[in-house]
Amino acid sequence: MPSVTDKAGLSPSDISARIERFNAGREPERLALKYQAMCRSPFSFFRGTAHLFWEDLAARKRALPGSPLVWACGDLHLENFGCFQGNNGLSYFDLNDFDEAALAPAMWEVSRFVTSVYVAAPSLNLARAEANEVTNVFLDAYGTALADGKARWIERATASGMVRALLRRVGSRKRAMLTNSRTIRMSGRRRIRLDGTHALPVTDDQRREVTRRLDRFARSQPDPRFFEILDVARRVAGVGSLGVDRYVVLVRGDGGPDGNAILDVKQELPSCLARFERVRQPAWKSEPDRVVSIQRRMQAIAPAMLDAIKIGRGGYVLRELQPTTDRLSLKDAGDNPHHLRSAAKAMGRVTAWAQLRSSGRQGSATADDLIAFAGASGWRRRLIDYGQSYATTVQRDYKQFVAAQS
Repeated sequence: MPSVTDKAGLSPSDISARIERFNAGREPERLALKYQAMCRSPFSFFRGTAHLFWEDLAARKRALPGSPLVWACGDLHLENFGCFQGNNGLSYFDLNDFDEAALAPAMWEVSRFVTSVYVAAPSLNLARAEANEVTNVFLDAYGTALADGKARWIERATASGMVRALLRRVGSRKRAMLTNSRTIRMSGRRRIRLDGTHALPVTDDQRREVTRRLDRFARSQPDPRFFEILDVARRVAGVGSLGVDRYVVLVRGDGGPDGNAILDVKQELPSCLARFERVRQPAWKSEPDRVVSIQRRMQAIAPAMLDAIKIGRGGYVLRELQPTTDRLSLKDAGDNPHHLRSAAKAMGRVTAWAQLRSSGRQGSATADDLIAFAGASGWRRRLIDYGQSYATTVQRDYKQFVAAQS
């Protein structure tokens, strides 16, 4: 496994040692890609180290105001929002990643987003005043939507800026377009494109195991032939989850050259938010069941083909592949603060709606509790103070991590 420990030797409390301990046991090739990605910028480092954020916050619980318990995606940040086609065929803008999902105080979830704004500000050429404005736009939208007490969703007709562009792109995209971009034809057969950026080759044992388990899952579905496997590869995507088992699977789909589909099969590990926030969690059947159950209750509509399956000893979430380009990216903001403010407003609303939509479920606060909290005073200022302070911590940790890699 690639080491992030400095050759000179570091104390167990060093940031690099903490990262190495957390990532122990991950696949070396993709773990190396994770560490490379984390070196690109403080924001990439922040994305890849949610465990540091939650561990540090758990040690400073009083830094944030008390707040009702909500279902949290567990990794809320500027790029954890995106567009996808729901299982009803329509396009939605919503929270995107639920690997770390758990029951937690509302302000814990929101504090990670606020911090992400200040961490990303230098990359976006935002002065402190502009970062404050983006944060306040998000918090205003979040508080207003929470106080309204009704879970809604972003309509394509009324969306604006980057969100509207994403919704239009997803709405016009056909399955065949994604399949064609991620596959090649070899000897008359379609194969996954092993480009080293999105996909890597699998071993024969991995191929057999994925095929065997997916065949078992297919037999429980209305159309088993849809899941007939044509090819399997290891998937490269995201930052935080790089190194866990993850496959991209080309299947027959509806048949014919334009009917093939690509599935994302991703291993799920325990939530690091749940590990450090000592709230009593429900007894889930498995980690994939946790992720799928929370995602279904927080999103307005679940993505196409979202399910929990078991492959080997581990648990995996299966979904139809969504292109990474359908995530809201900081690059989309460019040098246009208006676009970023518009997106922040949408993000604040979506976050509040997700909390309201999942309220009163297995220990989460009721909608009335959330409405009452939205009207309380003082919590916004403390969130901003913590976000600004912890962004400085991220910058320090990032520099130390990069230095240990060189």
